[in-house]
Amino acid sequence: MMTDPIADMLTRLRNAQRADKEQVSIPYSKNKEAILRVFADEGFIADYRSEGEGARKVLIATLKYFQGQPVIETVQRISRPGLRIYRGKNELPRINAGLGVAVISTPRGVMSDRAAREIGQGGEVLCKIY
Repeated sequence: MMTDPIADMLTRLRNAQRADKEQVSIPYSKNKEAILRVFADEGFIADYRSEGEGARKVLIATLKYFQGQPVIETVQRISRPGLRIYRGKNELPRINAGLGVAVISTPRGVMSDRAAREIGQGGEVLCKIY
């Protein structure tokens, strides 16, 4: 049993980019799919898709490179099962002077810190990427 599936997903992305892989396979969950949607919307991955059914369902993330270098410089888990980090709408972090993105889980769904600020909603800070 895995205690932190989101950290596992981030580690898979980090390791695949270091190994110059084109795609990475991640066990499916709705939460992971929402995080990958934010990464794709913000331009950190090229695309993602889900394959399979039931317990064998996986997410396939297509990684993105620019001039041979990975687009993702750093991806880090913030809130974790042993220490949840919640921030209000006025306390949401700005990552790398606005060049990075914090992924926030709000009552309205998983979104970037910019989107959460726009709608005036705080939540759990899941991870940061830049």
